[in-house]
Amino acid sequence: MTIGITGGIGSGKSFVSQWLTAHYHIPVYDSDSQAQRLMQGRVLRRKITELVGADAYLPNGQLDRARMAAFVFADASHTAAINAIVHPAVKADFRRWAKRHEGLVVIESAILIEAGFLDIVDRLIVVEAPLPLRIQRVVQRDGSTEEQVRVRIARQLSDEERRSAADLVIVNDGNDFSPQLSFFIDTLLAQSVH
Repeated sequence: MTIGITGGIGSGKSFVSQWLTAHYHIPVYDSDSQAQRLMQGRVLRRKITELVGADAYLPNGQLDRARMAAFVFADASHTAAINAIVHPAVKADFRRWAKRHEGLVVIESAILIEAGFLDIVDRLIVVEAPLPLRIQRVVQRDGSTEEQVRVRIARQLSDEERRSAADLVIVNDGNDFSPQLSFFIDTLLAQSVH
């Protein structure tokens, strides 16, 4: 069984995923980091270079994140074109990864719904947090400005849009969400035994 974990930037998705790994030993596929890995691979590298140009990668072979951000944010059609390359590769990679694990697995993705990954999850957990806390977390984590974070948040689905697809909503605002999450996971584990 696959559990999807999604939520806006700074909501604390990774914290919830790490909690599941620590308390239930559930393996987590972090789609953001795996997408970065896949974009370094030969197949995606060729497709991205054809789309963006040879300067999509730095001389050391690493993806030029600033160049990619400029390309993606310049035009909505650019975002769609990159997504059409990266999302299918991530989905296929996740499926291969999931086959190597038994029982519950988690896929964590900020854009799980937008990427069309609902068809590969059996249950969806949406992680939310108050907007000021989300902004504070991202500013501290990435060194972004508040304005940059607000722009990124505005480009993502709203909490309401995510919530409409959720099986469970976790509010990660510093209060203890573990009883709610434990009950949810224990129920899933009990169902998977039958």
